[in-house]
Amino acid sequence: MSTTTLKEPNESFQMKEYDESQKFEKIATEVYDSSEKASLYVAKEIATLIKARQKEDKNVVLGLATGSTPTKVYDFLVKFHKEDGLSFKNVITFNLDEYYPMEADSIHSYVRFMNEHLFDHIDIDKKNIHVPDGTTGKEFVRKYCFDFENKIKKSGGIDIQILGIGRTGHVGFNEPGSSIVSKTRIIRLDRVTRLDAASDFFGEGNVPTKAITMGVGTIMEARRVILMAWGEGKAGIIRRSVEGEVHESVPATFLQRHTNCDFIIDQAASSALTRVSTPWLVSECEWTDKLIKKATIWLSEKLNKAVLKLTNEDYNEYGMGNLIAEIGSAEHINLKVFNQLQRTITGWPGGKPHADDSSRPERAFPFPKTSLIFSPHPDDDVISMGGTLLRLVDQGHNVHVAYQTSGNIAVFDDEVIRFMDFAKEAQQDNTELQTQVKNVREFLKNKKPGQVDSSEIQQYKGLIRKGEALAACRYCGVAEENAHFQNLPFYETGTVKKKPHSDADIQITYDLLNKIKPHQIFAAGDLSDPHGTHRVCLEVIYQALERFVQEGAEWLNDCYVWLYRGAWQEWEISDMEMAIPIGPKDMARKKNAIFKHQSQKDAAMFPGNDEREFWQRAEQRNTETAKKYNALGLAEYEAMEGFVRYKFN
Repeated sequence: MSTTTLKEPNESFQMKEYDESQKFEKIATEVYDSSEKASLYVAKEIATLIKARQKEDKNVVLGLATGSTPTKVYDFLVKFHKEDGLSFKNVITFNLDEYYPMEADSIHSYVRFMNEHLFDHIDIDKKNIHVPDGTTGKEFVRKYCFDFENKIKKSGGIDIQILGIGRTGHVGFNEPGSSIVSKTRIIRLDRVTRLDAASDFFGEGNVPTKAITMGVGTIMEARRVILMAWGEGKAGIIRRSVEGEVHESVPATFLQRHTNCDFIIDQAASSALTRVSTPWLVSECEWTDKLIKKATIWLSEKLNKAVLKLTNEDYNEYGMGNLIAEIGSAEHINLKVFNQLQRTITGWPGGKPHADDSSRPERAFPFPKTSLIFSPHPDDDVISMGGTLLRLVDQGHNVHVAYQTSGNIAVFDDEVIRFMDFAKEAQQDNTELQTQVKNVREFLKNKKPGQVDSSEIQQYKGLIRKGEALAACRYCGVAEENAHFQNLPFYETGTVKKKPHSDADIQITYDLLNKIKPHQIFAAGDLSDPHGTHRVCLEVIYQALERFVQEGAEWLNDCYVWLYRGAWQEWEISDMEMAIPIGPKDMARKKNAIFKHQSQKDAAMFPGNDEREFWQRAEQRNTETAKKYNALGLAEYEAMEGFVRYKFN
């Protein structure tokens, strides 16, 4: 949590202790260790106000948001109701927005979302619930929006408005260009917004082009505004909103002019704020080795100078004079950081046998090692660490790959028909198969956008991805019996929305680890995937490992855990603890391994905010990492894959 003194719930105007580290921030911004802790704080503030108003026999008016950001807040409110007796009978709600047109019972409807996450689980009076009506006729929309505004005013105005934030800086569906005085209205959605929503609708073409939204002016009239943001994917827009100039191109910046607005964010979402990314620019720092490395690399990149060429004057000019005073000279700092960087580079991801490993990221022994690569989806292994995987196999290690989910929702319907047609032609005398093909074709022909596939089709799509993963394993030299398809239960819903992970997921992972007892574990630390699968998969691994820690498992004492990235983001150079060079030949082999996943080739079902193919993303990120190392004064390589070590005990 940040050093700023936190407000007690609903003590909106309590004076804060001045914190110099936040001098660039124009909105009060509180940073929490996790989204869960942050959501609990917000839920407690709401609950405190509800209780206070109940004592006064008054209503509370809440402005509510949808999407993944506020769901934990709603979970806590439901918990308060069921376990602590919190009543919502004095609560009136107004939701920010709704797609247009949109039927209330659609799986994409915000009416359905709010019912499933909150309203169906509390004692709120249904007549006090107001979600924009996506079925309103075109000729009546303008009047409907006017009446919606009047209902807010007649209720006494919004007491607390909950917000998320979009990648364009939109709040509600107020896209760039929205006015600070705008009111509830129908708007056309920005293409970036529609692209971000594409995964929920199984394709951008299925996302509505319009929406009804409260205006920025409506939001600004709320007595209290709380904007929440989680994850590294929101870090850039949070910094722009908090530290940038007020501008219509980023509607969230208007909140700088609100007299009682807080941004409540987790550590990942805070990572681009000046006080976090470059703390030496705002106040005196306590210089740890990690911060020295980060600051020196930043300065090198800022000045486009190799690390060993930085001078005392360079450090002084960019707020690091006290570092020079503590350490003694730029030369000493430069050499220290250069050596740290050099020691991260190794062509032996499994450790180099019969070599001095005292300054290497991996141990020389045992050799060969048993390496277990966890892949959240059936292609993350080759996309994110394909070069390293190939190197491990080439150097004689016993490589296993655990595919944590089936990845079935990411297969286009036409792929199923293609494979079924092949099977139909190959087994023309199989009457049962002919019937199955007919049924599949009929289902897919009448399938509506976003409709959940039948269990049969889900299975077929999973088999397609399994076959592709096995093809990639064969190409890389991984034995087929070393490919483990876990199909973790949390994922198998047939929809983008997944179940919370359970003991069943952890037990499956625990059993595999106990069977293999690896010397190395590679897991995806790439937490910005659009629907959170990577994050859940990593948490399952952590919890399985924690069981072994508690049991005192001996094999764990000789096991390193390495986290990779690449599909959605890359590690910062300052964070990398192992960097594996990839030559032109191995880069070509890596791309060929990615190409084995043919159902993901040419177009991905869920591209997220990067429309390029995954092989293009991987190639660009790997070559960019190599260029950054080279610019810092290290050896020049074709490409590099970076890893961070997770220390679990």
